[in-house]
Amino acid sequence: MARAAKSKPTKTLEQTLWEAADKLRGNQEPSEYKHVVLGLVFLKYISDRFEERRATLETELAAEGIKPERLPDFLEDRDEYTSHNVFWVPELARWGYIQSVAKQPEIGQQIDQAMDLIEKENQSLRGVLPRNYGRDGLDKRRLGELVDLIGSIGFTETDDHGADDVLGRVYEYFLGQFAGKETGKDAGAFYTPRSVVKTLVEMLEPYKGRVYDPAAGSGGMFVQSAEFVKARGGKRTDISVYGQEFTDTTWKLAKMNLALRGIEADMGLRSADSFTDDLHPDLRADFVIANPPFNISDWWAPKLADDHRWKYGTPPQRNANFAWVQHFIHHLSPRGTAGFVLANGSLSSKSGGEGEIRRKLVEADLVDCIVAMPDKLFFNTGIPVSLWFVSRARHGNGHRERRGEVLFIDARKLGTMESRRLRVLPDDDIAKIADTYHAWRNHDGGYEDMPGFAKAASLAEIAKHGFILTPGRYVGAAETEADDEPIDEKIERLTNELFAEFKRGRELEDEVQRRLEALDS
Repeated sequence: MARAAKSKPTKTLEQTLWEAADKLRGNQEPSEYKHVVLGLVFLKYISDRFEERRATLETELAAEGIKPERLPDFLEDRDEYTSHNVFWVPELARWGYIQSVAKQPEIGQQIDQAMDLIEKENQSLRGVLPRNYGRDGLDKRRLGELVDLIGSIGFTETDDHGADDVLGRVYEYFLGQFAGKETGKDAGAFYTPRSVVKTLVEMLEPYKGRVYDPAAGSGGMFVQSAEFVKARGGKRTDISVYGQEFTDTTWKLAKMNLALRGIEADMGLRSADSFTDDLHPDLRADFVIANPPFNISDWWAPKLADDHRWKYGTPPQRNANFAWVQHFIHHLSPRGTAGFVLANGSLSSKSGGEGEIRRKLVEADLVDCIVAMPDKLFFNTGIPVSLWFVSRARHGNGHRERRGEVLFIDARKLGTMESRRLRVLPDDDIAKIADTYHAWRNHDGGYEDMPGFAKAASLAEIAKHGFILTPGRYVGAAETEADDEPIDEKIERLTNELFAEFKRGRELEDEVQRRLEALDS
């Protein structure tokens, strides 16, 4: 009796993408080939959704008794797709056609043409899609192989990747794998993992109003906010979305990502720096939700010295953390609340006046809640992080009066390891964090302190701790237990940080030398 053939295990999206990256290795810089892959993934995604709608439409028409010879006319009716929030994909841009010409030397030009055709037919994508596949430096044989590989990924509703923040996942993966090979601000950007975004959204509860993210990345905060509204019976139009992104390729990615989800967002007419070129200067948002780049040192410009946003103190020029915090607060409406991610250093640092800014924020009764998060949540950084929640309406805003106290949550023990490098927060853990916050915040929430996990501390207690906001100080964990980072990983991280400081020191020395030489000349 013949032995039954073993079925091949299904590859994960990440495994398939790694193979995709390998096909372009040596031919493209990491910062370039991730965008080559992202553009093709987008093209495959919208084509799959188009074909899915086309198959459904064909079944509906057949049930209505439409004769087969008349079907093509109906199947090419643009409105039958756009009315179902599906992009119209012209025939020469459909994946089936692209794959049929994948082995031809002109494959690059064919893909560029497909991007042109899609932009012309879909207003929301104008000026967003990449068109650099026909350039001389891109190996066309490898590009054809890449088309075949991405062709094996399914993006319909019934596929694993059909209802996911696909472009965000792809972006995260590439940034995580190749961050060490990239330079500039783009290298410091990263997609916020779904479990972190979901925790922020579940705690903030953005049911209705204006939602703002001035460090929007791939737009994942908006995707999850829209999902939150939808899951609770609301409509996507219940929230208005405003964003800004510094890096041009990432800004385009966000536009693509939001377009895929049917989310109308004002991302400005271009990419821009939120500090020096605020595209929404008059916006006062009901919700600010953000994951700004951590500890960026090259954010300062002389024009920012007397900026009206620095109400609680001028941030240090070598670290933008408290510039971001004050930017968020500036853009809050009188009843607005912000939830955002910051590196743990922001909880205790006193350098450059950060301690004074933090004290003023607490004394102004703006800080609502601090959550210490588990490690290994991000693909491409080992920096421990916390969630901050600040509110302009702690006297109520539909909730109980919370002036004079701050909720601290130590969630570092939560989460499960998905791999050796990556931890995720399951929905139960997210619910535990969010429910604790809501129990404390809501009228008759029945909140009680939980030693080792949650503590509502008075401003007087916080003052005794020198306005350090590390949750471990308040929930009952010994200060020596506040850091459970594995020693080998800690050594590696601190070594990298030390070398980075050495480099920064050399750059400062060079700058001083240049200025001294300029004075002598």
